[in-house]
Amino acid sequence: MGGMPGPYVIRGSVVLPEAELTWRFSRSSGPGGQHVNTSDSKAELSFDLAASSALPEVWKARALERLASRLVDGVVTVRASEHRSQWRNREMALVRLASLLAEATAPPPKPRRATKIPRGINERRLREKKARAETKRGRSGRDW
Repeated sequence: MGGMPGPYVIRGSVVLPEAELTWRFSRSSGPGGQHVNTSDSKAELSFDLAASSALPEVWKARALERLASRLVDGVVTVRASEHRSQWRNREMALVRLASLLAEATAPPPKPRRATKIPRGINERRLREKKARAETKRGRSGRDW
């Protein structure tokens, strides 16, 4: 198994630099068995968002604001322990971090422009409402 596949693109030409990523490995939780006490398969990936030079300043400010609840001293951390292999957990953690940063640095959506409801749609709705009321009124037991 060679090095990690990369570079991980956040969006456009911006990539996660390997030098700014910090890895930690530990034993995954869950049921035991042979091999479980000897392998550190859980992967924890940290990225110092506040000190990073890889992101443009506008993106960094946006990400710091949106990820404020997840940051600890400007560092965002993701964990992966679904797979039995450390290699696959590393890949999962990288993908998670890249997608988290892509979402956090995305430009805000354009504000919705309020539009007026066309008169025809409103009239049709009222006509259908009246017809429904007539149907229900016809179900009452007065004329039985």
